[in-house]
Amino acid sequence: MSRAYPPRTDAAGFATEAKKHLGQNFLHEKGVIAKIVQAIDPKPGDVVVEIGPGQGALTFPLLQRHGALTAIEFDRDLHAPLQAAARTHGALRLVEGDVLGVDFSALAAELAPADGRIRLVGNLPYNLSSPILFHALDHAGAIRDMHFMLQKEVVERMAAGPGSKVYGRLSVMLQAYCAVTPLFTVPPGAFRPAPKVDSAVVRLVPKPADHIEVADRAMFAHAVRAAFGQRRKTLRNALQGVADAPAIEAAGLRADARAEQVEVAGFIRLANLLASR
Repeated sequence: MSRAYPPRTDAAGFATEAKKHLGQNFLHEKGVIAKIVQAIDPKPGDVVVEIGPGQGALTFPLLQRHGALTAIEFDRDLHAPLQAAARTHGALRLVEGDVLGVDFSALAAELAPADGRIRLVGNLPYNLSSPILFHALDHAGAIRDMHFMLQKEVVERMAAGPGSKVYGRLSVMLQAYCAVTPLFTVPPGAFRPAPKVDSAVVRLVPKPADHIEVADRAMFAHAVRAAFGQRRKTLRNALQGVADAPAIEAAGLRADARAEQVEVAGFIRLANLLASR
């Protein structure tokens, strides 16, 4: 019978190997970390919440710059070494659990009662990036901005415009509620272990409530999902059961167009028309 050994740890108590099943790739390149902190540029009074601090590569520089930080970490093995190492940098509050189960609106009300908004940062695991982004959208009113490191391909999709091969559901949903700004690319060598793809840092700034033109969020999400569910089909065919050709044309769209040709405002008009019927 094989013997189970505890994971190897370094002098600070962090495991020396990343857990593949958690999608862990630990950032270590100091120059990249400095650029991310500069992009975030935390100000006095800001409430910064980090998703997935890992081994603290971004956590500790942010603490030194800002003095306090809340971090959400799923991996229990990282909690003790993070708390121990953070003592010389600032005040770290750890929230244990899956970020998809964290109510950002409640967290903002608790941590930032005056402003009611938090700032999200994080090096997101590639396998969970889209679910985390959509989860953040559900709480956009409680978020001032977001600075995330993601797979470069995902960032390109987030910022893509109509006509682009990578323009899709993620592009439309994010751009309807946020200003999306790609900042810079990060090479694989900045991580341990090195991923097989480039990464990129992106800034998302939720739009003020009075600037969001979506009348019914559920209808908008339903229409966009259906339109891109079969992206090779025309809107007339892809939206069967959601909108007929007269409704599509009443929203100022061509029924024979494909979803990738429709701008964000067009999807909003269509969804608002459907919601009003």
